[in-house]
Order: sequence, then C-alpha cells, then structure tokens
Amino acid sequence: MYDVLIIGAGIAGTAIARRLSRYQLSICLVDKGNDVATGSTKANSAIVHGGYAEANAKLKGRLCYKGRVQFEQLNKELNFGFRKTGSIVMTTDENDLPKLQSMLENGQKNGLTDLSILTHDEIMELEPNINPEVKYALYCEGAGVCSPYEMAIALAENAIHNGVELFLYSEITGIDKKEDHFVVHMEGRDFEARYVINAAGLGSDKVNEMVNEKSFEIRPRSGEYILFAPGTGKALNTVVFQMPSKMGKGILVTSTYHGNLLLGPDAIDENGAVDRSTHIERLWDIYQAGLFTTTEMDPEMFIRSFTGIRAVASTDDFIIGATDTPGFINVAGIQSPGLTSSPAIADMVTEELKAQGLELIEDPTYDPYRAPIIERKEELLPYDEVMKRAELPPCPERIICRCEQVEEKTIVDCLHRGIPVLTVDGVKRRTRGSMGYCQGEFCRPRIKSIIEREYGVPIDGQTDIQKEGATRVTREEFTAYCKKQNNK
Repeated sequence: MYDVLIIGAGIAGTAIARRLSRYQLSICLVDKGNDVATGSTKANSAIVHGGYAEANAKLKGRLCYKGRVQFEQLNKELNFGFRKTGSIVMTTDENDLPKLQSMLENGQKNGLTDLSILTHDEIMELEPNINPEVKYALYCEGAGVCSPYEMAIALAENAIHNGVELFLYSEITGIDKKEDHFVVHMEGRDFEARYVINAAGLGSDKVNEMVNEKSFEIRPRSGEYILFAPGTGKALNTVVFQMPSKMGKGILVTSTYHGNLLLGPDAIDENGAVDRSTHIERLWDIYQAGLFTTTEMDPEMFIRSFTGIRAVASTDDFIIGATDTPGFINVAGIQSPGLTSSPAIADMVTEELKAQGLELIEDPTYDPYRAPIIERKEELLPYDEVMKRAELPPCPERIICRCEQVEEKTIVDCLHRGIPVLTVDGVKRRTRGSMGYCQGEFCRPRIKSIIEREYGVPIDGQTDIQKEGATRVTREEFTAYCKKQNNK
C-alpha cells in the first residue's frame, strides 16, 4: 500500500510528487498518457506570470506570486530552463490607465513588490520594436519564461530519483473508499493508497465523482498558437501582453525560453470537445492581433502551429484541498497561471496532507538536484560542421537533429533517466530534436532508430498529433493564406 497516490503527471502532479519525495513516504504517480506532461502542460504559453492579473479574492490570485518566487531556486536544482525577462501589459488607449493602476494595486495585494507603470518613452526604451502608438504599460520585473514540459519532466525525474514510482498508460476506471484507505482501479491492476491526490487535469471532475458528489465541472477551453523559427524571439525583450478580457490574458507576443517568437493564444470554449487541431482562420486572427504589438513577425518564419487545451473549472478558480471524503484531495481547474503556481500548489497540498494526519518525516537521503539534459544554445555550429557530423556513423558526437544540433549522446541520455520514452515526441520534448525549421523531416527516423536500439523494442514513430488524428496548419498553408489576405 502506498502512502500517497497522485493521479495526473502534468505540472501540478509532478510538482506535488517531487515536493512529497523529500519525506519518508511511499508515493505513486499515475497517468493515462504515454509520458509525463502530455496534457495541458505540453501546450501553453510557457509564461512565468507576475501574479497581478488574478484577483486576490481567488485562490489562483493568491498562489501565483508564491509560486513565481520559487522558480529561480527550482531551476538551480532541476535545470529545466527559466529566464527572467520581465513582462508588460501594454495599451495605446489613454483611458486604460486606471485599469493598469487597478492591476498594479491587485498585484500588490497578492504580495508583489516589483510592479510599476511605464510611460511611452520608458516603454520604447525597453522594447524598441513595440507598437509606437503605445501610451502606458504595467511592468513586472520578475516575470519570465520557461519550458513547461521540460519543467514537468525534471520534476518527475527528480521525484523518481528520490523514490517515487511512476506508472504511465494507467487510466483510472474507478475508486473505492475503504475504512482507512482507497482502492484505485486501473485497467489490469489495482493500487491501494492511504491518500489520493486528484490532479487529473481535463478529467479531474470525472475522477472526483468516483468518490464524491458532483460539485464542479471542467470545461475545455482551446487556445491556438503560432511559433516562429529559432532566433526570431530577439524581436522582443520581455513578455508583452495586450489588455486582458474576461476570457483570459489576451494575445501575447514573447520569446520562448529557447529563443523562438511565440504568438497567441486565442480562447474558445469547446463545450466538452478536445481537439488539438489548428485552423487557418483562427491563426490569421491571432497573427493580425499580434501585429498590434509588434510588426517584427515574418510569416515566412512560421514553423508550426499548435493548440493548448485549458482545464477551466465551472468555479473559474483553482479547486485545491479537502473534499467530503477524508484522504481524497482535489487539485482541479488548474488553468493559467497553473504553471507559475505549481510550486505553491505543491506546498498547499503538502500542508493539507499534514492537516489530515499524514506524518511528514524528512528523508536524510533526499537529493534535490537533477542534471540538465540540454542547455539553451546561444550560438550554433557552422552548417558545414553540422553536415559533417550528421554523416558520422552511430557515435556520441553524431548530430541527429540538424536544425537544433542535437547530438546522439543527448538523445541516449534522455532515454535512461527513469521514465520510459517510447515516442519521438517524448524525445523532442526532452532534447528539442525535431523542433527546428524542418520539423523533424530529417531527424525523426533517426530518433526512432535510437529509441529502438536503446530499448530493444519497435515503436511506430508517429507523433502524438498523428495518433490523435488532429490536423495542424502547415507553414505552406499559413504563408499562402497570409499572401491571399494581404492581396485582397
């Protein structure tokens, strides 16, 4: 029997698992996917938010800043990639100044000490490529960017290193409450645990109803994104938001941690459907909205589109804490700023477990460190050198992905860290192999062959999107549509 069983290996579940792994506990982390971070965590804005946007009256407002201030130390320990860039909320409308001041005051209620209102000249000095019509901006110095799936992978790897057991391909089919423990049913096996944490993302309402009366619903909200080629992120120095709406923080333009320009998301309530396809009309609207922020976006530099699905609770807030069933704790409705809040969510769940009687004894062997798989590349090798090394026979120095210059030894490393990586997309999220301009046309078969060689089993080589049957707008389709619209 486990002390704690955590359902869902997204950013919340992995953060909780890693946080609890510092104690002398038996912990199990389960997920229905083929890897950690395959839900909302793998497709979002990747922003470490300031903590001023959500109302202090809401739990997500109170947890965001508490999570944000932990990122620098977490990155020192886990090496997932965090870069403090600062963020601004811009406006070209003089009448928006009171709204910005209200956001500043709300941020101060949430504990922030690094907010200020910038004027036109101050904004232009900070962001020379921004819309020159800008009047004011709310500036948050401590906001930044990270790689959310790399963070969740790092959290999971470190949790496993400290004794947590991970089970993938493990969809929950039912939960029975016994006198002093739970029996969690999965296809082909049952687990017993004294405490259960429901961090099941889009399915967290259904998991909750396996134990409790219905008290909330999770409503999928899709948001589409445009990602531009490596190096395009140099256009901006900070994360730039437009004025928010009731549907979210609005269209943002930012550099990713690895230097791509990212644009999006829009926000569409999907009425229960989960479709990660992208749509040319939506992407065009996003692109047009982004041009309001900066014109430094070349459609020819488009490399991919993708869709994130946010788990929006009917309460429009995080749902974290005890339920009517002792020992069963919900961690549901973790939409934005869930990534930023995840360290504080883990702290809150730990305190709730303690309040419910779980004895937390520090483990003297706990090791918080996790070595990096990759590091951010500031400069790339010359093309001739890349091609020469790409043609080498199998060896550690052979370059597998030409665009991102990923070596064979990096791919081999990522396969032997406690999590079975049986998909090309799993390798992509860990190494950036196939994330470059050609989007895997060259390296995907090579990655597949390395996985098969290292594990001694065949894999199908399909991407996650191909398996789901989703479709994505291609570079050719997007550039052709832009030309057509511009010629009208």
